[in-house]
Parts: sequence; structure tokens; C-alpha cells
Amino acid sequence: MCERLLQDGYDVVAMDNFHTGKRYNLNALLCDPGFSCIEHDIVNELPLDLRFDEIYNLACPASPPHYQADPIHTFKTSVLGALNLLELARRNNAKIFQASTSEVYGDPFVHPQPESYFGNVNTHGPRSCYDEGKRSAETLFFDYSRTYGLDIRVARIFNTYGRRMQPDDGRVVSNFIVQALRGEDLTVYGSGLQTRSFCYADDLIEGFMRLMNAPNAPAHPVNLGNPSEFTIMELATLVVGYINSRSKIVHRPLPIDDPRQRKPDISFARNNLGWEPRIDLAQGLAHTVDYFDTLLYGKPEDQRGRGFMSRPAVLSQTARVSSAATPVSC
Repeated sequence: MCERLLQDGYDVVAMDNFHTGKRYNLNALLCDPGFSCIEHDIVNELPLDLRFDEIYNLACPASPPHYQADPIHTFKTSVLGALNLLELARRNNAKIFQASTSEVYGDPFVHPQPESYFGNVNTHGPRSCYDEGKRSAETLFFDYSRTYGLDIRVARIFNTYGRRMQPDDGRVVSNFIVQALRGEDLTVYGSGLQTRSFCYADDLIEGFMRLMNAPNAPAHPVNLGNPSEFTIMELATLVVGYINSRSKIVHRPLPIDDPRQRKPDISFARNNLGWEPRIDLAQGLAHTVDYFDTLLYGKPEDQRGRGFMSRPAVLSQTARVSSAATPVSC
């Protein structure tokens, strides 16, 4: 997203505590005069001298292994972090974006899930720190909008994947790709008949920008995701076939509260933002496998023996990010 904003001519200040991210992802950006990065945790108080026109809040671990590792901090990130950034936006009269999640729908009884569906979430299970934290953040954003007239934009994100994920991310796409590249068995939890809808990161960023740049703020959260639905077994078969791996598929018990179905109704985004995903799963997997193969083995594309597609151009968008505390230099 930072690359996209710089490409569109914005000055960007990023803030990250690097709990799940890697500093090497910023190597090229740090040498751009329009970009700076400040290492800070939004759970903690932000400096009062920050000045921004637009703020994107994407903070919070998003994969179950990461957000369950420290569930209290995960909840604080969603709630205290949202409060700190909303106050920053109020001081600056800035437009502010919240990255919410399809997890607010829980294990849904309505399929596909429209924004009007209130969800079926376990409030005290092992996933609740993330699900309920994001639901609480949505509440804070809309209360700030009603109370202070703040210009807010809230996106509910569905299963995103792509380049710059970490090998230990713990989400299903990266798990399968890394296991297949290493020749390990692919771990499928439960029967594998549960479904997900996978959206490539560049498509998602385009959705962010269109939502942020819409002339009128929607009065509700907006689903952003790919409505093409796949079973987990179908995804595993695609990955093994594309990599030409000898990996087998093994089954493990299904985690508590793991959703059985997940598919966004993106009618609002289509009709009001003119947005829908352009990169299908086969193409997105090609880009993502290419990235992980290079990350894990450092092999240039012409030495891998597979028909990798070229990387897609970064899709269009606009904005700024937020900051605080210790600077990172180029």
C-alpha cells in the first residue's frame, strides 16, 4: 500500500511495531524521499505533534497463530489502537480508514455475507480476541463519526494473500505454498470442505483506495474480497499441481470456531465504488509462489523450471499513513 501511495504522489509516514512484519520489506521505500517509517506500537500514546490529512489503520496480527500468541495485546491493538488513531484524526480533522475483517461474521448462517449481516461470533473462544476486537473497533469508528462528525471509512477484508507474506504467517495460502515448496505434506484442518474466498493483495489495495476516495462516506462497513469461492481441498490441489510438488495432503482436527463458509457479497462495492477483483486465484497463486520461491531459495525465475507469470502492475490508489516514536533510516 505504501508503494501505491508514493506512486500516486503522496508523502507517506508508516508506523509499525514489527511484531509480525519484516524490516527488509521497507528497503526500497526507505530510500524514497517521500517515505519515512517510525517504529511504534499504536497501543501506546501517540505524540501530539503528528500532522496528517489521511490515516489508514491496518494494525493488528491477522493470522490465528499470530493473534492468538498474545490475545490481550491483540485486543488492545484493535481497541486502544483505534482510540489513539481516532483521537489523532480528530485533532487533525483527518479522514481515517479502518481495516476490519470478515471474521466479524464468525461462522455465518447467512451465505454469502452482506454488510447487513450481524454475524455469528463466539465472544469467549480462542479467536475472540481478534473477532471481537475488530467488532469493537468498528463500533468506535462509527461512534466517533456520529459524535464528532469524523470522516471514516471501514472495510471488511476477506482472506487476502500475495507477495511479502511471511513463511510462518500461518494462513492457509502461505502454509500450503511453503509446505509444497519444501516437499512437506500439506496440512488440511478438518475435511477441507470448508470454503474461503481468496483476494490478491493488489486487488484489495485498489478497493482501499476507491473506498477512501469515494466522495461520500458509506454509512456502514464495506465488504472487500473476491466472491469466487473455493474449498480448502481445491486450494491444496491447485497449489500442489502448480508447483508440481510430491507433497501429500494430510488432515488434522478442525480448530475451534473455524468458519465453515466464507464468501463476500460485494454488491455495494461494485455498485458504489466501481470495484471488483481482477486477479483470479490461478494468477494470484503464480505471483505468490514466485515470491516465496525467491524468498526461501533465492532462485531467479529462469532457473525454476515452472511457467511463472510476470508480476502484475501495482494497482491505482491514494492516501497517507500514520506515525510515532523511533525513526528508521535508509
